[in-house]
Amino acid sequence: MAASSSLLAVVPALLLLIAPAPAAAASPSKRPTHQPPPFPARVSPLHQRAASSSGRYAASAAAATGNGTAKPFTAHYFQQELDHFTFTPNASALFSHKYLLNDTFWRRKPTAGPLFVYMGNEGDIEWFATNTGFMFDIAPQFGALLVFIEHRFYGESKPFGNDSYKSADTLGYLTSTQALADFAVLITSLKHNLSAVDAPVVVFGGSYGGMLASWFRLKYPHVAMGALASSAPILQFEDITPWSSFYDAVSQDFKSESLNCFSVIKAVWDMLDDRGSSDTGLLELSKTFRACKTVRFPSSLSNWLWTAFTYTAMVDYPTPANFMMNLPAYPVKEMCKIIDSFPAGADVVEKAFAAASLYYNYTGDQKCFQVEGGDDPHGLSGWGWQACTEMVMPMTVSNESMFPPSGFSYEEKSEGCFASYEVRPRMNWITTEYGGHKIDKVLKRFGSNIIFSNGMRDPWSRGGVLKNISSSIIALVTEKGAHHLDFRSATKDDPDWVVEQRRQEVEIIHGWIDQYNKYIAQM
Repeated sequence: MAASSSLLAVVPALLLLIAPAPAAAASPSKRPTHQPPPFPARVSPLHQRAASSSGRYAASAAAATGNGTAKPFTAHYFQQELDHFTFTPNASALFSHKYLLNDTFWRRKPTAGPLFVYMGNEGDIEWFATNTGFMFDIAPQFGALLVFIEHRFYGESKPFGNDSYKSADTLGYLTSTQALADFAVLITSLKHNLSAVDAPVVVFGGSYGGMLASWFRLKYPHVAMGALASSAPILQFEDITPWSSFYDAVSQDFKSESLNCFSVIKAVWDMLDDRGSSDTGLLELSKTFRACKTVRFPSSLSNWLWTAFTYTAMVDYPTPANFMMNLPAYPVKEMCKIIDSFPAGADVVEKAFAAASLYYNYTGDQKCFQVEGGDDPHGLSGWGWQACTEMVMPMTVSNESMFPPSGFSYEEKSEGCFASYEVRPRMNWITTEYGGHKIDKVLKRFGSNIIFSNGMRDPWSRGGVLKNISSSIIALVTEKGAHHLDFRSATKDDPDWVVEQRRQEVEIIHGWIDQYNKYIAQM
């Protein structure tokens, strides 16, 4: 397939994986450590719902926005089993598993159109559905039924409701393997209930959802005949990807816009530590940062800046967007313009704060900032458990980065996880369960029908698949793309290289479905 000159497809070169953020320091003087992200004894807490007369499906619920405007999907609930892999008495307990449907474009005759299924990741499923306009854009030409399935970690689908994160006894059911089995059971049952058993299924996912989509295709090829995995860092484990690659990429995004911008950010961390070493200094810094309450630790201020710069690099989209926050087009460039606009000799802390304010307050409606103790707007707290069990992504910060240098210690990670959850992380589990080492040689022998899309402005891309593996396992890489940019709705201002990337994805998926339908017809 011919690639646009602006695409790096097929050559060597992720939601919310949630971007790694520094953990809060235990004392004012301790430099924050940097963690990867930003995934019972009894069953009575399960929030079960009665199954409808059509099997395990509950009645649909009309979805609407806060102002009453109808959303382009309806919410449904499936009675899902708690544990797919054991046959203990607790295993067959049910919980309400949320999914969203849009059948506006679905072709039912003469043969059923495909099911396009989004693999939910770390957040409420509505959040991802409303930020995956690509699926809605392409559904008409395929006659596709759109399905968005929530991850059992998050939103309304937590098996034990608000008690799901209470202890390791309940958290233990929250694994990627259980989530993939949830998806397989729900999709299979949905196709049966819709009398569309032979309809092809293509799964989609961005970031952690993209990891799940690619793994689902490998684990359940009889359920899904293809997968589009966008910004999926499935190689961000063990020693497959250099540990410093994520923060080196964030730093390069800023350095490519302005060396002065990069240098200001690199200098701010030591100044925060120095000024925040006294109560008087913390009070002054709290005023500079317009904190709603006086900040107790300088690490909280570092975290606040760190998050802004990291997330902005991830979502450095070429058009305005509100995926994480309301941001302008090319927000990294805009942040650096703010820093570069200060006169020579201006305070470095004030420069960094002004730039980070673009992330937190681009709309200008924030009177103060919750630097400490703010609520997570997307309900992503379950990721801490995932990062302490199976999603162990070693990350370091190199001397070349604009962030303070730091290392990674499995022992420290293990002790922190045990203190939080009384569990130890399994460093090698993901690659044992799904593979990763020598993935090109392994998947070339048996895998098929996967698109790995990545944008090199996205720091997660360094842990993604950046080369074609075979004629049907394709890498589409854009030099200026950001975190699952291709999944966003098309706009009139999209650069040509984004349009071309999406066109290639559609063409490849058409080929998969045509081949599948020919096979079904022959049968």
